[in-house]
Amino acid sequence: MLIKFLNIILLLITPFLMVGLIRKTKAFWGARKGASIFQPFYDFVKLMKKESVFSSSTTLIFKLSPIISFACVIFAGLFVPMVQGQSIINIQGGIIIFAYVLALSKFISILSAMETASSFEGMGASREACFTTIIEPAFFIVVASIMALSKIYTFDSLNMILYSSNHLGYLIILFAILALLIMLIVEGARVPVDDPSTHLELTMIHEVMILDNCSQELALISYSAWMKMFLISSLIATILLPLGLSLWVSLVSFLGVILFISILIGTIESAIARLRMGHVFEFVFVMSSFALVVASLVALKLYGV
Repeated sequence: MLIKFLNIILLLITPFLMVGLIRKTKAFWGARKGASIFQPFYDFVKLMKKESVFSSSTTLIFKLSPIISFACVIFAGLFVPMVQGQSIINIQGGIIIFAYVLALSKFISILSAMETASSFEGMGASREACFTTIIEPAFFIVVASIMALSKIYTFDSLNMILYSSNHLGYLIILFAILALLIMLIVEGARVPVDDPSTHLELTMIHEVMILDNCSQELALISYSAWMKMFLISSLIATILLPLGLSLWVSLVSFLGVILFISILIGTIESAIARLRMGHVFEFVFVMSSFALVVASLVALKLYGV
């Protein structure tokens, strides 16, 4: 019961700290002091206090979509392992529910963007849908390969890769983490795929989809994006951390991995610029390449000589 309570607290609070650390890292590399790591939470509270303004072209779908999308992300988070590799809900096929609930959240966001009758937001929705069709199969290839290796059909399968002691096991871990890291960057709308700090419609993807949102709706949309980054980071932490750790050691280790990923993302955003739109697709397809490498290594381990 304590572990589930800690997981709920982490799910609700850590996304704010993660984004704050990313911004703090970018400020460090830019030789600036930067805002407090708690600034994303302050911004969230400020937006929640503002009055909503809606375009005359929108309907009830636009008004409800941020709430539905946020609820989907929260529900998906219940299946993700965190402290001691345990999740709040652990059932057979939880990975499939996780993926498709997040896909439902993405569908609602795309529908909301098209509700505004804006050509720019429709363009962003089209790009977002295209990237999802690339990322989702790659994610399933990675997860299904790991399941085949461990013979466990829940997220517990991610914990078992470390116990593939030979060199193939370590390679599987490496390429699985690289694939999930690319998924994190794309789903979180981070550089080099997107840039949350700019508002140039022709080069944006996720950001251009939410130009008509403000106040509470914008707060929930931003919170959902941050939470998705945290959930994918949790999957990476689950792969890296061994089983059998005590409760508090596991909690500290888990937060340490999240801290490292946040600093890594901030460093990447400081070191490279946003890619041209034509090259973004090439970058996203790299996840598919890593996923196929994972599948090949698993097949080699299971059936190789």
